[in-house]
Amino acid sequence: MQTHQPQQTVIILSALLLLLSSCSLSVAPSGQLISFWNASNESNPAKIEHSAWQAILDAYLDANHPSGINRFDYGSLKANSTDNQKLKDYLSSLKKLDPRTYSKAEQKAYWINLYNALTVHLVVNHYPVKSIKHIDSPLGLGGPWDKKLLKIQEHRLTLNNIEHGILRPIWNDNRIHYAVNCASIGCPNLASEAYTAENMEIVLDKGAKDYVNHTRGVQFHPDGRLLVSSIYEWYKVDFGGTDASVIAHLQKYANHDLANRLQSYKGSIDDQYNWELNKP
Repeated sequence: MQTHQPQQTVIILSALLLLLSSCSLSVAPSGQLISFWNASNESNPAKIEHSAWQAILDAYLDANHPSGINRFDYGSLKANSTDNQKLKDYLSSLKKLDPRTYSKAEQKAYWINLYNALTVHLVVNHYPVKSIKHIDSPLGLGGPWDKKLLKIQEHRLTLNNIEHGILRPIWNDNRIHYAVNCASIGCPNLASEAYTAENMEIVLDKGAKDYVNHTRGVQFHPDGRLLVSSIYEWYKVDFGGTDASVIAHLQKYANHDLANRLQSYKGSIDDQYNWELNKP
């Protein structure tokens, strides 16, 4: 019987942990509605102010990176105490509101911007970090998504609560996956515009098109097999529940050549995801 020396065991375990940290092994959370938040006042014409978040995006987001992946300069924001405080003040202003008293259109922008600003704030607080998955999980096997990060209307919320308990089940819009940003290379771009009720459709569609037409969203192996982002596997139910429905969704946003190739594709689908931080 072969036995491993202690040093060999450490090497094997380290390699296994590295492999595990490079991929997501957990099942994606279901869109289980948190019913408390499913209310609105459609007669309220008030707008929620997101100019502070726009200023942060303008100053620290590179939306013209040659990679086609928007990069956020977490290090520079952390070093700028004034702007860092502005981000904290913006989050505080959102926490003081009761989003249920606004229209559904205002709420959708509120929750998306809150999610993205909160994610940036979280990464900045822990920077330098190689991946968001290493926050509160040094081995990169978990991440911060189930951490209670803020309180709104006496309800303590996590990032998963916002995405899977509010945004997904209330709006039933699969473009939400192109809007909420997980601070990673494999993720759809952090939008360069703060979401508003007025620009929502345009910015969501742009996010979908940019992702589908980038190789981290959709590409083909040299042997012709289709390779897509793991988002389409984790949340397949949001894209119709089958490989065929996923491909139909991709065709909707693909450029002409990619759409034609997808239309004729009949094989299986592979998936991948890169959790490396989307820093410059």
